Amino acid sequence: MRISDDIHNYYEKLVMQYFASAKFDEKYDDDFIADLTCVVLNQLPTRYIRHEVDMAFYLPPSERFEMGGNVKKAVSQALEFMSVDRMGK
Repeated sequence: MRISDDIHNYYEKLVMQYFASAKFDEKYDDDFIADLTCVVLNQLPTRYIRHEVDMAFYLPPSERFEMGGNVKKAVSQALEFMSVDRMGK
């Protein structure tokens, strides 16, 4: 069996949406964003999906809201971690 390229972690999409809405591409360079993405995603649980429509149809609004809060918290903690890490270099 081969894992399809269609299978992905739904949190990846949520994190990218958060970065776009916060205009991170205007604040940080690509290397920083790549590192930040790794730090953020490593704090979040995985939620694998195959089709976006699955999440739209089956995910209760309360869980979607919770996932968004998880992303915000993880981004905040990652930014703090990375600022401390960069200050130590």
